[in-house]
Formats: sequence, C-alpha cells, structure tokens
Amino acid sequence: MIVAGKKPFAEINEMVKDHKKIMIAGCGTCVAVCMAGGEKEVELLASQLRLARKKDGKEVEIVEATVTRQCDREYMEPILDQARECDAVISMACGVGIQYLSDLIEEIPMYPGVNTRFIGTNESEGVWLERCMMCGNCVLGETGGICPIAICAKGLLNGPCGGTNKGKCEVSPDKDCAWTLIYNRLEKQGKLDNIREIFPPKKYSLHVNPITQVNPAYQHAQMEEHHG
Repeated sequence: MIVAGKKPFAEINEMVKDHKKIMIAGCGTCVAVCMAGGEKEVELLASQLRLARKKDGKEVEIVEATVTRQCDREYMEPILDQARECDAVISMACGVGIQYLSDLIEEIPMYPGVNTRFIGTNESEGVWLERCMMCGNCVLGETGGICPIAICAKGLLNGPCGGTNKGKCEVSPDKDCAWTLIYNRLEKQGKLDNIREIFPPKKYSLHVNPITQVNPAYQHAQMEEHHG
C-alpha cells in the first residue's frame, strides 16, 4: 500500500491561513490504513483548524468529506460540487490522489495534508516498511521475493557491496543486508544458483515520467481515438 505521514499542523495552518471556507478531503484506503488521511484524521484536522482560527479571532468554515479512493473519478464525483463551493481544499490523500483531485477542479487551490513516503507493508502495529520503488522491471522471481532495489540501501542488483558486515548494512548496524536476506531466502528455496546470475544495468527508460499504462484490451480504442 501507499504509506504517508501527516504534515505538521503548523505547516498546514500556514498554507491555508488566508482561506475562509475549506474542504478537508480524506481518502479511505491506503492513507486511512496508515492512520494519516482517513476519516478520523480529517475530523482531527478540522477540529485543530477551528480551534486555531477561534484563538486568532478569525472565522472559518470547514467542510469534511472522506471518499473510498481519491484516485478514482467514480468516488470523487459526489464531493466535487461541494469542493467547488470552497475557496481551498486540503487533500489528505497520497500525492496521486491530490493531483487527481486538482485535475478535476483546477480552479480551486489544493493543499497537501500528508507527505507521501513509499509503497510498503504493515510490519506491526503502527510500523510500515518500504517494499517497492516501482522501478518498472521486477526481478523478484530471481531474488527470492526480496527486492534489492528497495531493500538495499544502494539499490545493488548484483550482490552485496564491500561494506556488508555479519549480515548487516554499512549504512546502519540495525539494518539487515538485503543480499544476505536474498541469499538466505534462495537457500531455503533450493535456488542458490540464482545468486550467480548477473543482472544487466537497470532500464531507466522504463521509468520515464510521467508513466502511462494502458490495458491491452483498451489499446485498440486508444489508438482509434488518437488517430481520429
């Protein structure tokens, strides 16, 4: 899932200080799971803004709206008219959600309520770990299901660097060496020969931003539309 962290309240308050009617738009999926931008976080931020404005003797109207996903138009449609009645929107979604919402209502200033961090997993209560860097050329089948790009501090594709020490990374003694993890995993799977494979240099051309992906079932229609 996409992992994000809440922005400091002081930063958000400063961004919207000149706006009098603000929508706080939450997202009920990834950022809700990592307790950064779901319905509860929307309610908390709304309360903080109201209290801050009251303390400063200024009026503010807060509209709270949380949808299932901010990255899908079908979920956004019900709140767009409400958003257009405001003079600013704070999106509590990831960077994708806030950009998509801004595309849908270009005339309204849009502000981020969270900092998007990475794609990862929930390791334990309140703890998330980065697992994928979306490189566009997955090698997990050869590395025992452990990503050397995301897990190795240097993103090395062909074995550990010279700084690994007793299975730990030279960047931090608390961090496991990715290639030690890969070796141990491949040994358990009886696939240690995989460790001898030399991966070619990364194909950065696969990650030219912004990326567009079209399902093969829709490619023909896209081409017809493009050529008129």
